[in-house]
Amino acid sequence: MSVKLFRDLVQQVKHIINSEFGIMDENGLILACSDESKLGRTDDNVQQVMDSEEQFVILDGKGYQKVNINNRYEYIVYLSLENEDSIKYLSLISLNVKNMGIYYDERFDRSNFIRNIILGNILPGDITLRAKELHVVSNAYRVVFLIKTEGNRDIHPYEVILSLFPNRSRDFIIVIDEECIALVKELKSENNTKEIERIAKIIIDTLNTELMIKAIIGVGTVVDNIKDIGRSYKEAQTALLVGGIFENDKDVIYYNNLGIGRLIYQLPTTLCNLFLNEVFKGNSLEQLDGEMFHTIQVFFENNLNVSETSRQLYVHRNTLVYRLDKIQKLTGLDLRKFDDALIFKVSMMVKKYLDKVNKNV
Repeated sequence: MSVKLFRDLVQQVKHIINSEFGIMDENGLILACSDESKLGRTDDNVQQVMDSEEQFVILDGKGYQKVNINNRYEYIVYLSLENEDSIKYLSLISLNVKNMGIYYDERFDRSNFIRNIILGNILPGDITLRAKELHVVSNAYRVVFLIKTEGNRDIHPYEVILSLFPNRSRDFIIVIDEECIALVKELKSENNTKEIERIAKIIIDTLNTELMIKAIIGVGTVVDNIKDIGRSYKEAQTALLVGGIFENDKDVIYYNNLGIGRLIYQLPTTLCNLFLNEVFKGNSLEQLDGEMFHTIQVFFENNLNVSETSRQLYVHRNTLVYRLDKIQKLTGLDLRKFDDALIFKVSMMVKKYLDKVNKNV
C-alpha cells in the first residue's frame, strides 16, 4: 500500500479533527500522522494492541482500531480520546483506511494476475479460481493491444494510456518493458472491428499529441475467456514483429491481416535462402538498380496495369515496356504475367525477412 495515500488522507482530515491521530502498520511503525514529527517512529503500545483479541483497544488515553484487510490485521489507526466524538472519528478514519487498502490491493493483484496470464507465469488450472477470488469476470470478450513506443522520455506513456481507460475493473494496462505496454481491453461483442480500430486510433493520436512520440500497435484476436488472453497477447507480439518487416509504413497492425507475411515469418531461414537462389539464379537480383525497383513497385501498386503505371511514372508506355523487358532478361520473370509477378512479390518479401534476420544476428 502506498504510504502517500495514507498521508494524503491525514492531511485532508486533520483540519476537521483537533486530536492527534495517525496510521501505523502491524509492527507499530507510524506511516502517517497529524503530528508529522512522529512519522517513522514506533508506537510503544503496538504489542499490547496486536495481542488483544479485541479489534478496538484503549491504552494511555488513546483509542487503537485494528484494520482487517483480506482476513488479516494489516494496519492500526489510533486517535487521542479527548471527547465523546473521538471514537466516531476513529471509526470513520479506520473505515477509510480499510476501503483504501482493499481497493489498492485488488487493483494491484488484478494487474499482477493479468500480467502473469499474458506472460504464461500462472498454471491454466489456477486462472479461473484466481479470477473468482479477485472478482475478475472470466467469460468476457477481450483483445490485447501491444503498444510499442520510443524509449528515454520524461513522461511514461503508461500514465497517458491509464487516463484513456479509467475502468480498472474491466480494462488492464500492463507495463511489459521500457518500450512496450499491453492494454487488455474488454469489448461488448466478438465482432467489434470498428471499435477496435477506433481504440487503436485514439491511442496513436493521443500519444502523438500529448507526448509527441510515435507509437506502433500490434492487435491480437478477440478471445472470450480469460484463459486465452495469453494467446491474444502472443498474436499481438507476432503482429508487431511481422508488421515491422513487411508493413513498416503502418502504425496499427492486426494479426488477422498479416497474410502471407505471417507464413514467411514462420519459415526456416535455410528454406528462404534456397527459394531465393532458385528464383534469382546467378545473383540476377543484385543487377536490378533503384529505378527498376521503383518501377516494379508502382507497377504492382497499379495491379500490373501498364498504361496507369506509365502515367504515374511520367514515362512513355514504350519506355515502361522496355524496362519490364530488361527486368525479364535479368531475372527470367515477366512481371506482366500474374504467376511471375506473384513469384517476384513473394521473393521480395522473403528477402526483406532475411535482411531483418541477418541484421539482428
